[in-house]
Amino acid sequence: MSRIGNRKLVIPTGVTVENNDGIVKVNGPKGSLELKLPKGIHLTIEGEELTLTRDNEQLKAMHGTTNANIHNMIIGVSKGYEKGLEIIGVGYRFAVKGNKLVINAGYSHPVELDIPNGLTVEANGNTEITIKGIDKVLVGEFAANVRKVRQPEPYKGKGIRYKDEYIRRKEGKKAA
Repeated sequence: MSRIGNRKLVIPTGVTVENNDGIVKVNGPKGSLELKLPKGIHLTIEGEELTLTRDNEQLKAMHGTTNANIHNMIIGVSKGYEKGLEIIGVGYRFAVKGNKLVINAGYSHPVELDIPNGLTVEANGNTEITIKGIDKVLVGEFAANVRKVRQPEPYKGKGIRYKDEYIRRKEGKKAA
């Protein structure tokens, strides 16, 4: 992780990065995010470049992780993140009602999930949704929770999957 920790991050135009006593605040056109720096990791901002340094070798892993997290924050406030999900199955569908995502996935009842603050969910028809937000972790976690409602099965491929996900199909039973 040392190579990732040592890379210099370029701050794009329209994005500001501030360091106040170990709390990094990134502001951009889409919003603002904060991150508390681990002890022993120091941030220096020189013009449009941002570098992280560590006190000792034991902080090598946190050095790279912190660098990657700040990089994700900069991308999030400038471009944003999105995940696409699709549902496959007869009678399976998504519906966005206010601040809730209603999923009909073959159960005896529809499953309702609360959409977290900071995320927007757009329904592209009955079988596709797009989750958008500035926090990469929040977008990925909510998409994983939606997928967990009905994971894709390998025989018919029914269930909720990511847009770019490939499901390996298995061969079913054969008649004798």
